[in-house]
Amino acid sequence: MSLTNIAVVYYSSTGTNYKLAKWAEEAAKEAGAEVKLVRVAETAPEEAIAQNPAWKQHLEETKDVPVASNDDLEWADGFIFSVPTRFGNVPAQVKSFLDATGGLWFNGKLVNKVVSAMSSAQNPHGGQEQTITNLYTTMFHWGAIVAAPGYSDQSVFAGGGNPYGTSVTVDQDGNMQEDVEAAVKHQAKRTVDIASRIHSK
Repeated sequence: MSLTNIAVVYYSSTGTNYKLAKWAEEAAKEAGAEVKLVRVAETAPEEAIAQNPAWKQHLEETKDVPVASNDDLEWADGFIFSVPTRFGNVPAQVKSFLDATGGLWFNGKLVNKVVSAMSSAQNPHGGQEQTITNLYTTMFHWGAIVAAPGYSDQSVFAGGGNPYGTSVTVDQDGNMQEDVEAAVKHQAKRTVDIASRIHSK
């Protein structure tokens, strides 16, 4: 029996969602999946990035992480997205990536893929839940199967209690305000479990 393929797709400007994605990658591998960690391409102007030293540094540090493509989405049985919130929605970089999936969608290549998502913001009511549910709206159009964590494990409560997907608050210095590592890993393993049930090979 072949392994379940999981694509961990993230966008991160200063590193928070990269860290969430790395925890998800680790847990998905522990659950027995074949995992690809890929980043959504950075499309912000260089002058904007240069004005934020943390953004510039993180981009340099992760330049060798493969850039996400439609091939990764077609390959995967399931996806785990990790993206920051931008005014209660996904960043423009992520929206551009999603908008380029029309060919896969048209040909039914995304139907029955299993997906879950995570997010972050600078305050507890900064739009994390809305960002995740807005991302899931696209997945509904794909015909994908959303595997939100709900309250399926105690770690969800300990990590802030977001049933739609793990989310974290980050202070001005980039420090996570909640301990969400266990919640991220539970969510990743749950995604692998559901994807393996649907895509048993």
